[in-house]
Amino acid sequence: MAKAERTYELIRDLLLSSAYKPGDKLTEASLAKAVGASRTPVREALRRLHTEGFVEWETNIGARIPEWSAEDLWDLFTVRATLEGAVAQRAAHRITAEERARLQELSSRMEELADAAEPGHLDRIAELNGQFHHIIMNASRNQRLSSLLSAMVQVPLVYRTFRQYDRDSLSRSMAHHREVLVAFAHRDGEWAQSIMQSHIYSARSTLISQSPDEESD
Repeated sequence: MAKAERTYELIRDLLLSSAYKPGDKLTEASLAKAVGASRTPVREALRRLHTEGFVEWETNIGARIPEWSAEDLWDLFTVRATLEGAVAQRAAHRITAEERARLQELSSRMEELADAAEPGHLDRIAELNGQFHHIIMNASRNQRLSSLLSAMVQVPLVYRTFRQYDRDSLSRSMAHHREVLVAFAHRDGEWAQSIMQSHIYSARSTLISQSPDEESD
């Protein structure tokens, strides 16, 4: 693995762990020391992480960890559930056989990873989950709706959510994927919409239960 990619992964893992808190500032020097790399690959990693939403960047301040309150998360996932439910409803009537086959492959692979539970499996599932939802978004054949949804899906929150899943939560997520596929096979848009919304609400509950606002109550 290239040094730049390895540095990126190490820093991403730090940001997703409890090593930093929301609002913490990040310096190239401290990160370079933490991951054992020079400042050049760290600088490149921070640029990439900023693009992906893992860090915020402010003039004269630099990089810092984004802050998400429980209320922020509730609102974000509530809107996302509405949009992604609508996407699934439309996709049920427009998805191709090839797209359904690819979704089945991704679903099966995620379940295999969940069953094996090897180190790093939750991050890999998060990646495949992103592909799964992206295919459904494309299958809706609605560019405006897809654009709105893309703006609502925060990659760092997806990774954080999966890292907080216990076996029951992960099993429930996998079951949602399977049922959405059955709804697609029946071309039942309302069924697909209902399951997708439940899927996002479940993720919302998992993430908010671990938010600082909730822990301090």
